[in-house]
Amino acid sequence: MRTEPITDPSGKPVLIARTWHWGRWLAGLVALLVCGWLVALVVANPRLDWGAVLDYLFDPLILSGILVTIEISILATVLGLVLGVFLAVMRLSLNPVLQWLATLYIWFFRGTPVLVQLIFWYNLAFLFPELILKIPFTMIGLKWDTNQVMTGFTSAMLGLGLNLAAYFAETVRAGIQAVDRGQTEAAYALGMTPGKRMRVIVLPQALRIIIPPTGNEFISMLKTTSLVYVVAGHDLMTNASQIYKSNNLIMELLIVASLWYMLMTAIATFLQSRLERRFGSDAVRLVRGGGLAARVLPRQPKPEGT
Repeated sequence: MRTEPITDPSGKPVLIARTWHWGRWLAGLVALLVCGWLVALVVANPRLDWGAVLDYLFDPLILSGILVTIEISILATVLGLVLGVFLAVMRLSLNPVLQWLATLYIWFFRGTPVLVQLIFWYNLAFLFPELILKIPFTMIGLKWDTNQVMTGFTSAMLGLGLNLAAYFAETVRAGIQAVDRGQTEAAYALGMTPGKRMRVIVLPQALRIIIPPTGNEFISMLKTTSLVYVVAGHDLMTNASQIYKSNNLIMELLIVASLWYMLMTAIATFLQSRLERRFGSDAVRLVRGGGLAARVLPRQPKPEGT
C-alpha cells in the first residue's frame, strides 16, 4: 500500500482530485425522496390513529401474545433441531430403509405449506377422536381426548417444529459432510463404532456450521408464528386480531404487531451475530486445537538444523 505522496518531475506534490459520481448521488436522492413520500403517506394519513397505536403497544393482551410467540418459536426450533439431527443421521446412514424414510419425510414436509400443516394438526380429532398409547395386544395403556391435547398452542408447536425439522435436516447433513474425512478415518482407527464416532467426533465439530443457520431459522420462526392465528394459538398475531375485530382498528393493531415483530427480530439478529462470532471456524479451531488426527497421531520430530 502506497503511503508517500505522488510528485511531479520537479518534486512538487500532485493533488489527486476525488471523482464525483453524479449519477449515483442522483439515484440515491431519488430513492430517498420516494421512500420519504411513501412514509409520509402513511404517517400523515388522517385515517390512522397513532394515539391508538401507543395505547395498544403495551396492552396486556399484546404482551401476553409476545410471550406465547417467543415460547412457540423456542420450542418449535428445539423440536426441529433435535428431530433434524436424527433425520440427517438417517439420510447419511448405510441402511437404505432409513435413507428412504428420511428422504420421504423431508420431501413431504418441505412440499406442503406450513398453513396446511397447522390446520391439519389442529383438526386431528376428525381422524383420531382419541389418542391411545398402550402395550400391543393388551389393554394396558393411556388414552387422551384429542381435542384436549391438540390445543392451538400444541398444534402450533408441533406443526412448526415438524416442518422446521425437514429444513434443519439438510443443514445438519451439510455440517456433518463438511467435517474432514480424516477425522472419520482416525475414529475408525481407534476402534470407535459408527454411532460413537458420530456422537463424539463428527457432531461436535459440525456445530460451527449448524449453529449459525439455526439463528436464521429462529428469526424466520418468529415471523412464521403469525400463521398461528388460524388455529387460535394466543400468539401476538392472534391476540392483535382479536382486538381489532372488536374495535375495527385494523391498521393500528397491525402496526403494533409489526413493531413488536421487528423488535424481536432485531434482538434475535443481534444474538445470531454473537453466535456466528463465537462459532466461527477460526474460533472453533483455536478453542479445540487440532483435529482428532492431530491429537492422536504423534508429531514427527523436526530434523536438526532446520
